[in-house]
Amino acid sequence: MNAIEINHLRRIFRAQIGVFNRSIKEVFAVDDISFEVQQGELFGLLGPNGAGKTTTVKMLTTLLIPSLGSARVGGFDVVKQANEVRKRIGFIFGGERGLYWRLSGDDNLRYFASLYGVDPEVSKKRIPYLMEMVGLKGRGNERVGGYSRGMKQRLHVARTLLHDPDILFLDEPTIGLDPVGAREFRNVILDLQSQKKTILLTTHYMFEADALSDRIAIINKGSVIALDTPSGLKKHVSDLSVVEVETFGASEIVIEKLRALPFVDALSVEDRDQKQMILIQTERGAEAVPDVISALEGQRVGRVIVREPTLEDAYVRLVGGGA
Repeated sequence: MNAIEINHLRRIFRAQIGVFNRSIKEVFAVDDISFEVQQGELFGLLGPNGAGKTTTVKMLTTLLIPSLGSARVGGFDVVKQANEVRKRIGFIFGGERGLYWRLSGDDNLRYFASLYGVDPEVSKKRIPYLMEMVGLKGRGNERVGGYSRGMKQRLHVARTLLHDPDILFLDEPTIGLDPVGAREFRNVILDLQSQKKTILLTTHYMFEADALSDRIAIINKGSVIALDTPSGLKKHVSDLSVVEVETFGASEIVIEKLRALPFVDALSVEDRDQKQMILIQTERGAEAVPDVISALEGQRVGRVIVREPTLEDAYVRLVGGGA
């Protein structure tokens, strides 16, 4: 039995537009998606902002009712058997909300254990175990308001695991964490994987999805546009190389000039401090560099490298070169 099964799932929001001549517009946040997640699998869900990732997670965790279609989690229908689903899942949404900052870490867990209906004798043993597992051993007596953001996020994990759920939903859990905190959190996820937990992870960090996921679905404009293993998705760009150009203040006109070059398959721009990284996907590889530099005439250009494509490059090609 699959841990999660989604069949033709849709979620429609109705928005009122206009001031004087008002009308109702239907927005398909999730539009006819279907996939399954196997027991013990870590399944990544990727997509741009507004693609429908969080809406999908909210339907699977019974926080939103689907407009059409069906979904089963742990073998139970998310609408007809919502209470049974809730007993078997845990979920974390990115951010610091959901904890009581004036209470200690241990007191937070004791409070949530009582809400989950965990036997007090069980929670007495489980709370120290979970605090050690998430790297907070010896910090349970401190007020949560004094925790770093990474510590708060790890406490979220401990809270989520109090009732020992089989299926976990992690919605952008490392957003806003510093590199050290994010790395520590990924180690916690790897530990959960070793316990054969089923995990559905949404993230904007491609290297994170690549390192952790068994399979990945890419969702765009409410629809699944690709589903494969990380290595399978990379095959979408196996015919390409990536030219990385470091520039300083390249205008939108120059970017569009580059994008229009006949050998450019896709182009994206990343802002890094005071500079820009222009990432060009092309079949020409190093042969494209002279023409790229020529198109950038008059611009301040730093280092230029040519490399093999990554999962992020496959993602850019699949969702569109303007990503």
